[in-house]
Amino acid sequence: MSAAESASATVSFEGLTCSAAALGVPLPGSATRVGGWLCVEQPGAWGRDVLGDAVLGPELTPELAARTAAAGVRPTLIRRPGRAEFTGTRTVLLASSHPGNFWCERLAITDPKQLLDLDLSLLNGPPPGLGVRVQNPVILVCAHGKRDQCCARLGRPIAANLAAAYPDRVWECSHTGGHRFAPAMVLLPTGLTYGRVDTESATAAVEAVHRGALSPTGFRGRSHQSPIEQVAEIAVREQIPAALDDLTVDVESASGPSDPTRAGVALVTHRDGRRWRVIVRTVGFAPRQASCGAAPKPATALVADRIQPLP
Repeated sequence: MSAAESASATVSFEGLTCSAAALGVPLPGSATRVGGWLCVEQPGAWGRDVLGDAVLGPELTPELAARTAAAGVRPTLIRRPGRAEFTGTRTVLLASSHPGNFWCERLAITDPKQLLDLDLSLLNGPPPGLGVRVQNPVILVCAHGKRDQCCARLGRPIAANLAAAYPDRVWECSHTGGHRFAPAMVLLPTGLTYGRVDTESATAAVEAVHRGALSPTGFRGRSHQSPIEQVAEIAVREQIPAALDDLTVDVESASGPSDPTRAGVALVTHRDGRRWRVIVRTVGFAPRQASCGAAPKPATALVADRIQPLP
């Protein structure tokens, strides 16, 4: 632990919300690793867990939970900002965030049991044609208050503001991982994950994707990458200008027993042939709550320790 981190160990985070307590913790490397997404419209209140509280019914829930887990797909509940009147028809979004294979399709169902007709393994391949292809980025803003109050209190105003600018493209969504970084936003199908956004930075992120660029403000990482890869890409982007898809990242090695703080080494390659080796390490922070109302516990984050240009 550095001297600055040691000094912060005396700071009390008692009484703070989890997002306020986490302000000193870096964002890079914190995006939840997800390759496929199953987003299901569910109006009204949600339980604490996306599927664990049987929001979609006691018969459907365990089967759907098993199928999404087997396919490596993240189940996500969505609803329109402002709680529009439910017509009985649910929107379902299927998305792939696998590198080089980004796509999103939209379909409608009238009975949640129709979800069991979907072959979720198809989310790991090319667009299956199960629904209408979605061309513009889908904007998910976490507003899962039952999971953590920061998500609802901070996320809902952002979602409402974005919905005014991008009608029919914005959804409040259930837990995306890392509510301590609220307000949290994910752009599908790319899986670009953001934290601590405001309306201005969230709008900038959406507009950047339209231009084939990537907005760095609040960027946590891409959902298809490992945490080490996320940190490495962001570290290189802080040094050079790069378009949205200019960089590819591969982990060269994992942590070694000789240095427990060294998390791993990643190789970042630009499409023009330039390469960088990024050494990533783990840093510790004073204990703080990861969720509102939870007991404090030690916090860690990944940071780029060294960035070495390669021939």
